[in-house]
Amino acid sequence: MSTNSVPIAAWLTQESYNRLKTELDHLSGPGRTEIVARIEQARSEGDLKENGGYHAAKEEQGKAEARIRQLTHLLENAHVGESPADDGVVEPGMMVSAKIAGDVENFLLGSREVAGDTDIDVYSEKSPLGAAIQGTKAGDTVTYTAPNGKQITVEIISATPYVG
Repeated sequence: MSTNSVPIAAWLTQESYNRLKTELDHLSGPGRTEIVARIEQARSEGDLKENGGYHAAKEEQGKAEARIRQLTHLLENAHVGESPADDGVVEPGMMVSAKIAGDVENFLLGSREVAGDTDIDVYSEKSPLGAAIQGTKAGDTVTYTAPNGKQITVEIISATPYVG
């Protein structure tokens, strides 16, 4: 059995890439400096065991460092570019309309980061649903196994490039 661990690149629009790069630059530069200053300020207030401000700042630092790692990995492995071809084939970067277990759903196939602050539903291409529908087109029907073990039928209605 192969244990090839080549990361799968996430598809990002140039706009999404730029937005995430700006966030990363802030978190790893001025954001880090601000958190360190808050930790030092709280540390100067005395006993660390009962210092709520210190513990809150340390927790914030942990979350920021985790986000820095996530963004670094995402941006290093991202496929940045134009939306995929408008050929109706389901692939990352496509808005998909599909009948899933009898209900019509519309969602973006790709990274949550592409949709930004919108309320668009996003399914990863690595999810069971995403993996099952990649390469399909309007009229195709596939079945996949959900995490709960149920077999779910999906009929692709349409796939069009996401325009963010």
